Amino acid sequence: MGSGKRNLPLAVVTGAAVRLGRSIALALAKVGYPLGLHYHQSEVAARELAGEIAAMGGEAFLLPADLSAPNEIKVLFEQVGRLPHRLGVWVNSAAVMNSGDLVSMPVEEWDSTLALNLRAPWLCAREAAGCMGQQGGVIINITDVGAQKSWTGYPAYTVSKAALETLTRLLARQLAPAVRVNAVAPGLILPSAALSPEEWQRLVNRLPMQRAGSPEDVAQAVISLIQNEYITGETLRVDGGYALI
Repeated sequence: MGSGKRNLPLAVVTGAAVRLGRSIALALAKVGYPLGLHYHQSEVAARELAGEIAAMGGEAFLLPADLSAPNEIKVLFEQVGRLPHRLGVWVNSAAVMNSGDLVSMPVEEWDSTLALNLRAPWLCAREAAGCMGQQGGVIINITDVGAQKSWTGYPAYTVSKAALETLTRLLARQLAPAVRVNAVAPGLILPSAALSPEEWQRLVNRLPMQRAGSPEDVAQAVISLIQNEYITGETLRVDGGYALI
């Protein structure tokens, strides 16, 4: 999958309307991919993004779905199958990051986190691989550098992202050679609402790079993994050295 702007296949980004998903979608559009913009509750933001891509001369298609519901994933791929481009890139970016602890977290919250952060990427990946067929393609999972940490304040999230990295390797073996599967693990890129500005800065100051990353840093890593045709089953950390501390 090269970097030229002509005849590129469809790239779908889940959670494309906001945060990292938005930056990844924009970066892919700038490279020349027609975009499928998945969203759930962020319709206004998704439409604004589609307008921005159109103003750049690109194509964007809106794809609403609740990815925590398997039947809606089926409907989502029916929509993808009706689009005028072959599916070649799928980015699993949609996720939820709820705080809590293992002692008091409600079972329902644990289940809903894993449904979106882990089960949905699995179901989307196998549907995407079926659409790509023998022509092949690339699946990118957005994980988190926290997958290798013991974040007791975000237990369901941390478990889901650690499992997603394992799923990435399993899918890479299962779907090779036609479909490559990799992951990108961001570090301190965008602060969560649960963090105060002071706490965020304290964490940033500990980094070897001494600064937070940008969503564009993550988007560039995604594009690099798409374009390098001999990488599969890998997780690329974009963390300013966070994993080193």
